[in-house]
Amino acid sequence: MASTVKTPIIVTGAAGFIGFHVARLLLDRGTPVVGVDNLNAYYDPALKEARLALLRTSPGFSFHRLDLAEREETAKLFEAVQPDVVIHLAAQAGVRYSLEHPETYIDSNLVGFGNILEGCRRNGVRHLVYASSSSVYGANTLMPFSVHHNVDHPVSLYAATKKANELMAHCYSHLYGLATTGLRFFTVYGPWGRPDMALFKFTRAILADEPIEVYNNGQMRRDFTYVGDVAEGVVRTADRFASANPEWTGDAPDPGTSNAPFRIYNIGNTEPVDLLKMIEILERALGKEAKKTWLPMQAGDVPATWADVDDLVRDTGYRPATPLKEGIESFVSWFREYYRAHEPSKGG
Repeated sequence: MASTVKTPIIVTGAAGFIGFHVARLLLDRGTPVVGVDNLNAYYDPALKEARLALLRTSPGFSFHRLDLAEREETAKLFEAVQPDVVIHLAAQAGVRYSLEHPETYIDSNLVGFGNILEGCRRNGVRHLVYASSSSVYGANTLMPFSVHHNVDHPVSLYAATKKANELMAHCYSHLYGLATTGLRFFTVYGPWGRPDMALFKFTRAILADEPIEVYNNGQMRRDFTYVGDVAEGVVRTADRFASANPEWTGDAPDPGTSNAPFRIYNIGNTEPVDLLKMIEILERALGKEAKKTWLPMQAGDVPATWADVDDLVRDTGYRPATPLKEGIESFVSWFREYYRAHEPSKGG
């Protein structure tokens, strides 16, 4: 894929799971990347540093350690870089963590996002692509989840901040003509993954002969999406600047589009898998059976997710399709290699 952007792209959250993969994909095609991350301790900073070390091997990569909630410092970054495109993936992640630490979500996901929007507005950015989440579907049960469904009933503060990001972006698209594209990611997994996510936690526990925690007594379904597919979807949508929908009407407002240059896309594998099936695949990849601790549904969680990606396919020609077995085997291979090279204490 050839680059259509000659100026550097700012990628926030570049030391994070998805941000690392997006930055690497951009660099591989010759697009300069200015990475931004605050390297916080939500999970093991050593893993973030290891991702950054790989990115730094590219001459097209530069890095700024920055907390986006710092308004003046964020403004200075935009003034210095003058990007055409910004890919905003930095956020305080995690549904369960938001139950105990709501303040971190307000600072990072709301204040930080507001500073990103202002940086774009005041520096002539042509396109802002930002991470939303499948969590915004909240109490919705009609599946597959579509960007054209109303999503006004989040069940966690994390989800509420992501819905708020979509609303804030729409205002900037409407008021200032800033093209914005929000991407709702569905249960992303794969190499260099986050230690707080199920696949990583399960793998570490099984290899350590410790029990894994299985919520809702295993009655969960997830649209597991391989991180390489997500990165490809992010880059493709970044290349295709959001535009107004000429058929949009206020009489029957479509939540996924607007009469402003605003778009929302799902990025998911479109194949929900039972959690117990995922565990079986992981057990085979590890060659070891899991000990299970059965637990009730957690507050803020949902029993199932399933992405409708028709809009993504129509507009970008891309459909995520990595089979779960292939993706899990790739993750396990990375996990074993990474921890052969790092002490267990650095695993997060």
